[in-house]
Parts: sequence; C-alpha cells; structure tokens
Amino acid sequence: MQIIQPHYHAIARTAQDYERMAMSGVVAVAEPAFWAGFDRLYPETFIDYFHQISEFEPTRAAEYGIKHYCWVAVNPKEAENPELSREVLKHMPEFYKKPTVLGVGEIGFHKTTKNEEEIFEAQVEQAIKYDQLILIHTPHLQDKVRGTKRTLEVLSHMNVNPERVWIDHVEEHTIREPLEAGYWVGFTLYPITKCTPKRAVDMLEMYGHERILVNSSADWGPSDPFTLQECVVQYRARGYSVQDAIEVFHNNPARFLGQNPKFDIKPVRLETIEEDSENLVQN
Repeated sequence: MQIIQPHYHAIARTAQDYERMAMSGVVAVAEPAFWAGFDRLYPETFIDYFHQISEFEPTRAAEYGIKHYCWVAVNPKEAENPELSREVLKHMPEFYKKPTVLGVGEIGFHKTTKNEEEIFEAQVEQAIKYDQLILIHTPHLQDKVRGTKRTLEVLSHMNVNPERVWIDHVEEHTIREPLEAGYWVGFTLYPITKCTPKRAVDMLEMYGHERILVNSSADWGPSDPFTLQECVVQYRARGYSVQDAIEVFHNNPARFLGQNPKFDIKPVRLETIEEDSENLVQN
C-alpha cells in the first residue's frame, strides 16, 4: 500500500532511510523546520538551512522515487530569542514561493514561555497573511497539557481556519480539545517522549480517523521512521482493511497537505491502484 510520511526530519537521517521507505510503499515525506541539536546564533544559519531542505533534500529523496516537501519556521526551542527569530521571519516569505514549501511549521511551544508565545503568534500571523498551512509542535512530557491548552487559547484569538492547522504530538490526554475545536491532530511515534504505535492505534479506535495524521518524526535522537510501518501493521492486525489503512496513512496526509496545491498527491482507492497495476501489466 502507499504511505505518506507527513513529519520526517530528513536532514538528520541517512539515504538508507529513503531506500527502506521506498521499498515499503512511502511515496512522499514532508520535513518541518527543526532544531539543529544546538541553538543557532545567526539568521543566515536558518536561511542556509531553509535552502537545504527546500532545494537539496528533494533531490536526495527523488533518487528513491520519493517526493520531498518541507516547511519553514523558527522551531519552538529557538523561539526563546525573539530578536533572532524576528530577523529570520523577515526572510521566510521568500521561501513560500518555492515549489516544495508547504507552509509554516513546526511552531508553538517548548517550555510555554512569554518569548515562545510572542514568536508563535508572529509566525501564525505571517502564515495567515501569506495563506500558508500551519504545523504546530506541542511540548513534551510534563508540559504537554499546559502547552496544548495555551496553544488553543492563542489560536482562539486569531483569525485562523482550523482546517488548515495541524496540532502535532497529541496524546491521550491532549487529543480531545484540538479535535473538538476543528483542528487536525497528529500522533508522533517516538520511543521516548511521545507515542507508541500501539497507543496510536488505540486512539484511532477511540476517536476514528477523521482529521488525524500519524508520523514517526525521525530525527537526531533514538528514533526510527519505520515505527510508521509498524503502526500500519498493528492497525491491520486489529481487523481493519487495507483501504482503512490507506485512509489513515496515505489519504489523510494527502487531504491535509493537499490544501496547498503544491502537494499534488491525491487520495486513492485500493481498487483504483489495482486497476492501474493491471493496465500496466497488460500494456
């Protein structure tokens, strides 16, 4: 089956990931702007990074038949420096014109501080001004509830369309409120600070699959993009059909990301894939 990996930090990974993903049905990845593992000191460092993920990384993915898209932003971990962040924001609009850039993300809270909130609001305002999709990071572990609550409070006072906003890293104790408010939510499969494949499937069974994305967010730390495929296997083991799995792991990302016309991968039906395969063989 076809899979879209909607949150994947390729800059932190080797080409072997692309090879393995291609062999398991991944057709596209989307790379949010990310912390470098250390706090960057200069706006130019961010700009070079945005060039890397929007220009070079698509060529690396294309060698394995995978489409690569990205987002640009000041990550919450570095938003504690408002002066630097605002300099970076001045340059972000030039990247919205690039053919693989989908929007502003990931933004939001790390420690839910005043400085983080200031830059979060500024980036949301810019996304609205330039009609960009928005990807929001929610904090890890003990600060997740407070950070998610404050995220929703900030957004409630801004002119955002919830259907164009994805609130990521939700867990059992933070999923209900964003869904009820009309936002998209994401489960991030990560071995230490986020969610397991089993818990993700549990939440899919509890809340259904509408406006839900599943990703592995593979990055610098102990992580593996193949937790996404593990989640597919666990979902199917619960008795769900291949088409059910396609809806969650391919069509939902296609629906959300496809709100930006640059993302041209459409939702699919299993019978359509089978018909196309038969026609290919016959021809």
